Amino acid sequence: MKKAIKWFDDHFEETLLVILLIIIAVVSMMQVFFRQLPFLPTLKWAEEFCRFAWIWSVFLSLPYTIRKASMLRVAILLDLMPQAVRKVFNMVIDLVTVASMAFLGWHSVPLLQKIIASAELSSAMTWPMWIIYIILPIGFFLGALRGIQMFIYHLTHFNEHELTTKEQAEADARAEAETAERAEGEDK
Repeated sequence: MKKAIKWFDDHFEETLLVILLIIIAVVSMMQVFFRQLPFLPTLKWAEEFCRFAWIWSVFLSLPYTIRKASMLRVAILLDLMPQAVRKVFNMVIDLVTVASMAFLGWHSVPLLQKIIASAELSSAMTWPMWIIYIILPIGFFLGALRGIQMFIYHLTHFNEHELTTKEQAEADARAEAETAERAEGEDK
């Protein structure tokens, strides 16, 4: 059970994003292939399907980027601050993230209810539009949960040294070089 929870924590959004990307690529390639051969029917639904899958991937990427701490931000100011101040700023950022995601998730629920009540269908696939819009509260509430998780992580690791952006880039480059050297050594 612990292994499953750990996997879920580490790979849930990532797995869904990869699956969506593969599906988008396959459907897009099918659409191109079907257009080139005149005896095959056109896939009128493919473009709409890919658009909806992209929307889903955007909202699933919110909790993913929060969990992996890869949100866009200007880290140079944080790098100039002492470790303790940087840690406090990270925790404040986590709380703002939680509040923002929870606020957006909370307000996406009435929107979803209106869409369900409207019984609106998508134009090409004739899917109920709530199937597309349900990702809003899912993505926002998962983002809030991941924000809470990151706050707890920053709180429990408060006394540990946090790498600056430069130090992290150097560590990543070293790890990449070691991986490349190992792969090169295996090829010989």
